[in-house]
Amino acid sequence: MRAPSITTSTPDERRTYVRERFKCISNCDLCGNCALFHGRDAETALADYIDGHAELPEVVMRYRR
Repeated sequence: MRAPSITTSTPDERRTYVRERFKCISNCDLCGNCALFHGRDAETALADYIDGHAELPEVVMRYRR
């Protein structure tokens, strides 16, 4: 499933997508989300997307080094 666009979705829809897509499985060796977001949980790391300030790919790119 593609990430909902900030122009056609609500914050609740975007938050639900983030929760489902970046769900913590309590095994960092298999998941990688903690490493991707430098120790932050997905909702905190992707707050700009959830709040509608930037699209998901733009926010995720901020964490790539």
